[in-house]
Amino acid sequence: MATPVVIEVAVNGVTTRERSPHVPSTTDEIAADAIGCIDAGASIVHIHNPVMRLSTTDAAAMYAESLRIMRRERPAAVLYPTMGGGATIGERYDHHLPLAGEGLIDMGVIDPGSVNLSSSDADGSPPTGAYVYANSPADIGYMMDVCRAQNIGPSFAIYEPGFLRMVLIYQQAGQLAPHSLTKFYFSGGAYFGRGTPTFSAPPIVEALDLYLAMLADTPLPWGVAVLGGSIFDTPIARRALERGGHLRVGLEDDAGGPANVDQVQRAVALCEQVGRPVATCAQARELLAL
Repeated sequence: MATPVVIEVAVNGVTTRERSPHVPSTTDEIAADAIGCIDAGASIVHIHNPVMRLSTTDAAAMYAESLRIMRRERPAAVLYPTMGGGATIGERYDHHLPLAGEGLIDMGVIDPGSVNLSSSDADGSPPTGAYVYANSPADIGYMMDVCRAQNIGPSFAIYEPGFLRMVLIYQQAGQLAPHSLTKFYFSGGAYFGRGTPTFSAPPIVEALDLYLAMLADTPLPWGVAVLGGSIFDTPIARRALERGGHLRVGLEDDAGGPANVDQVQRAVALCEQVGRPVATCAQARELLAL
């Protein structure tokens, strides 16, 4: 039997109502949308708080408002938040601690590298900002330690090949926190609402094949996502399913797309076309050994 496909839905991200009328904008709306997606076939749910730049304590409290509803209504679903803002890695990551302690999350996001998260201006001119999305080796080690100590699986976001190299270094050294899912992120278009992105490879099969060649025989579950545009308008989704991978969809990645439930349903339909079953929440947990 073919390996069941784990469908992750990234419910909101930084997508605002101005960019999408479908995006949930309160903690109750986030929970309700997530539950609808789980019922449609998603087994992993990734959420952002509707308010950013909160303290660690306040961020955890706001996340808990959504997560408690999801955990109560769909207890087997795999749930996880995003990273926060802050000057230190503790300020950015320690909201995972109370959430894991209460049993509200199953994974922790780890972005194992640094990257210029920007895009060209609307007229095509190069970006000139000073911001770099930075995760030092020390930061990565901190996040890995939190995941290991809290027994939550790392959800690795692979923006560039060097990010995957870092994951493989941990794996080969026997220091990778267990229960991980490695996702290859491709740039599909105007993720920030304008211009050409400066990060990630375009969603072409050659780029996916590069990542899979790097993985070689490493037994890490993996999936794909396209940031900025529909993953279904690219060859990446079908290719990933044919090669044994998993899918991420949702309004965080495709702000101009249909509602989250509709995106999940489209993923389910593609799985059926390719001939792979869709993982239940219990099967996703089994795959990740959660």
